[in-house]
Amino acid sequence: MTTELKTNPFESDAFVYIRHLDEDELQTLMPANAMSQIKDPDELFVVLSADGIRLAVVEGREAAIAAALANDLKPLSVH
Repeated sequence: MTTELKTNPFESDAFVYIRHLDEDELQTLMPANAMSQIKDPDELFVVLSADGIRLAVVEGREAAIAAALANDLKPLSVH
């Protein structure tokens, strides 16, 4: 199944949302062998397009913001 984007997340004026991943959600996203390689699972954040499509899982809030800015995206925090 293919998901069609309503907006292009890589447009220069595109917004992305950054939020913390909780432990339950993290276990559904990451394979078990990947979890053992993560230093601090409490510090994982997800970068989402305006359409809610997961673009990245990043270790650290600052790293998530930096990744968005490096790709000309405008990060917004979601609490």
